Amino acid sequence: MSKTWEHYHHAARDHEKAAYHFNEAAKYNQAEEREKAAHHAYLAHGHSQQAIHHAAEAAKLHADQHDNRPAIVAADDTKKKSAASLTDETTAKTAGRS
Repeated sequence: MSKTWEHYHHAARDHEKAAYHFNEAAKYNQAEEREKAAHHAYLAHGHSQQAIHHAAEAAKLHADQHDNRPAIVAADDTKKKSAASLTDETTAKTAGRS
């Protein structure tokens, strides 16, 4: 699995964990068990922060992968154009001699 998809996977798992802990915090809050509610809210916050981190890393890797492709394609096109222009020049010189 690529690093990009690993980060997306970890982000999804952390979002799931955060949702679980937010729900638990809400349950304890309704039951007026403030300490347990605060603990689950704290855990949910941590998982949310981790999810944000992994999503940002995945996005950065994804952007880096796509930023490099146009440069590679452009370099290939330049090589092809150079080869084509050399062929045209050679053909023109050969035709001029005839």
